Amino acid sequence: MNENFEDREEVLATVRRFEDMVASNESVFFDLADFENIIDHYTTNTQYEKALQACEAAIAQYPFSTELLIDRSQVLAMKGEYGAASSQIEDVAHLDPDNPDVAVTRGIIATQKGEFAEAVAFFLQAVERTEDRDDIFFNLGLAYQSWQKFKSAAKYYKQSLRLNPDNEVAVQELLYCLEVSERLESNLEFFRRFTDEDPYSAVAWYNLGQAHFRAGQFDDAVRAFDYAILIDGEFYDAHGYLASTYVSLERYRAAISEFELSHPPGEPSPEALCNIGECHEKLAEWDLARRFYQRAVDLEPEMDEAWFGIGVIMQAQEKYFEAIHFFRKAVSLYAESVEYWLALAAAEYQIGNIVSAIEAYEKGTEVGPENKDGWLNWSILLYEQGNFDGAIDLMRNALEISPAEAELHYRLCAYLLAAGRYREAYACLEGALLLDFDKHRLLFEYFPELESQQALARLIDQYRK
Repeated sequence: MNENFEDREEVLATVRRFEDMVASNESVFFDLADFENIIDHYTTNTQYEKALQACEAAIAQYPFSTELLIDRSQVLAMKGEYGAASSQIEDVAHLDPDNPDVAVTRGIIATQKGEFAEAVAFFLQAVERTEDRDDIFFNLGLAYQSWQKFKSAAKYYKQSLRLNPDNEVAVQELLYCLEVSERLESNLEFFRRFTDEDPYSAVAWYNLGQAHFRAGQFDDAVRAFDYAILIDGEFYDAHGYLASTYVSLERYRAAISEFELSHPPGEPSPEALCNIGECHEKLAEWDLARRFYQRAVDLEPEMDEAWFGIGVIMQAQEKYFEAIHFFRKAVSLYAESVEYWLALAAAEYQIGNIVSAIEAYEKGTEVGPENKDGWLNWSILLYEQGNFDGAIDLMRNALEISPAEAELHYRLCAYLLAAGRYREAYACLEGALLLDFDKHRLLFEYFPELESQQALARLIDQYRK
């Protein structure tokens, strides 16, 4: 069994014991290492209130532990309570001035406050005072990343991973920095070196797989995840990533098999069930898709993706009334999704709820103004209602946001023609033809009757290369 998995289970059991103690308001003894694990678990999951509660309980049992006082200061910083955090760490500095964690904590507070140059200076101070510690290099990476200096961030994340290749968060942050700075492909060798040095490390193959996946090299990703699973059959995250890779390759049957192995037997996660539902949806297996989405919702009622998935199935089967119910539920849970709003608008439109459809399009374009489909679909609705001026205004709004989007120019031209505003239409068409000549075919796809207009044909011919 994967050693990491065993460790993780042990930590989770300790956390459950601590939560039982809090719930029953009893005092239970934990050793110092257990408290450190509990605090670390909460901070990793950004549950800072619970982390602080664990710090207080730990300090009550071990009042002279500088490690716990340092933990408390770091948690306060993460909660944004900088004054209390600084005051706490200065107390520790008074007691133990040479402790490298004093400098680390000062660095964490500075990072949280957005004082990145100071943060870096503190972390470099800590590096000088101690043997190689992966967490200090990780914090340096985080400070540089928050400072938008992705190249320097990547350098220190790499340093951290050389010391501790199992730090999953460092892997994710490094991949992000390499992606943002467009240096991922040129850095694949860094991840490959770990598999060369230790060919039997499941984690090394898993990390290499993630790098290939992010670089869009799906076949290489499949091979790397396969090796990870070969070494450790219960490496659930590797099964999950392999499944996602198969989805990217549109191999939905293979993806389903891997999602089924991405969790301990009999303990499916809502995410895995939702992903399996989506694979069945892609295969147009509506009943199976619905069943898995429903199981995801039963386990996690707040899972907007699953509610949305059921809506998509209803819409595919032309059950628009039912689809609307599920889309509304999805947007109530996550109102920041353009996709949800546009799907709701389309379903409302299908059953003739024009006002509700317009409201949903309005919301969708508010949430994602750069998404051209929202503007285009909303404008069609107005055009079909005979509201040419409204459709024209929408296209002009959309073009203010995305002036280089040729499709919007062609659509505006079509609406201007429909409104009889020919001079404006031809001026708009000239701009569109200069931007992207080949897309002029869209004009005739929207409005086939325009093909017979001689003036239009002549204008297009002038721009034909």
